[in-house]
Amino acid sequence: MTLLLELSGIAKSYGGAAALADLSLAVGAGEYISILGPSGSGKSTMLRVIAGFETPDAGDVRLDGRSILAMPAHERGIGFVFQGFALFPHMSVADNVGFGLRNRSRSPVTDEAEIRRRVAEALELLGLTGLGARAVSQVSGGQKQRVALARTLVADPKIVLLDEPLGALDANLRERMMIELKRIQSQLGGTFLHVTGNEQEALAMGGRVAVLDQGRIAQISPPQTLYNQPGSVRVARFLNCYNIFQGIVGDGAFRFTDAALPLPGAAATGAAAYCIRADKVTVAEGEAPAGPGETGIAGRFIAGEYSGARVTYLFDVAGSRPVEVEYHLSHRRPRSFEAGRRYALRWPAADALVFPG
Repeated sequence: MTLLLELSGIAKSYGGAAALADLSLAVGAGEYISILGPSGSGKSTMLRVIAGFETPDAGDVRLDGRSILAMPAHERGIGFVFQGFALFPHMSVADNVGFGLRNRSRSPVTDEAEIRRRVAEALELLGLTGLGARAVSQVSGGQKQRVALARTLVADPKIVLLDEPLGALDANLRERMMIELKRIQSQLGGTFLHVTGNEQEALAMGGRVAVLDQGRIAQISPPQTLYNQPGSVRVARFLNCYNIFQGIVGDGAFRFTDAALPLPGAAATGAAAYCIRADKVTVAEGEAPAGPGETGIAGRFIAGEYSGARVTYLFDVAGSRPVEVEYHLSHRRPRSFEAGRRYALRWPAADALVFPG
């Protein structure tokens, strides 16, 4: 894969507070990379540095092998899709899409027939054919998102930066736009960097997912690898699908409160975090023995949360936050549990992850 964009040692602070700290990232041509991180992790700042809206305090940004730090934003050939769409409310859909072609500082398109042709192609690609004459105020939120993307893509950018592009959409539109964004990127063969704070969105969209933590890339992996093998307890926490117990490794086991859980592999002694994914946990009667290769703890049932294709059950465990048990309804029938009753929570011992500290 040809290297297209490279960030090396990027640092950026505001008022003495670091937004980015020694951030490095390499992006290949044609990749779709999701950038996942909590609020304040530096996601939007990173995109703004790439686009040229912010100047880093240290480090370099290279596009096609050459530094672009001294290049103005409008000359970088980089498209930016804002969370709030940033459309011109007094213009039609077509005029919004064609605005950049007419008004860019370098090689503006003056042939109106060429502008109409390219705008029509962009509208067709985004499923907006027939809406070009409408005012922006006359189209839906999902259509506004498509207009913003069409305005970016019509200029044929080398790379497209998407800053929380689905954050303003309702859940149904968000799912549809996730599918559309992947289709468009695949059809164009373009390079997309997609920033989000939603772990499900990041895993669904990216061919690779980069987890941004305190201004640095904590891990970058294919989504399946990230989901199954987070590299640290902080990454596991960001994925929002792991139960995490704090305790101590000693005498060949992980210990917290009265529990002693076998280790899935070698682990240094001392303070540690034990992680098990919610969909790996099953529930048995309180006195049921663990099966071969299983381990677990006891918990009292609190409540269940139904969310369509799955149910999440919550159990109170001494010395821990409530433990989540995720049941996918396509795989098994939902269980009925008695509030306050004690049950045995079980999982394969080999599926746990143990991290120091």
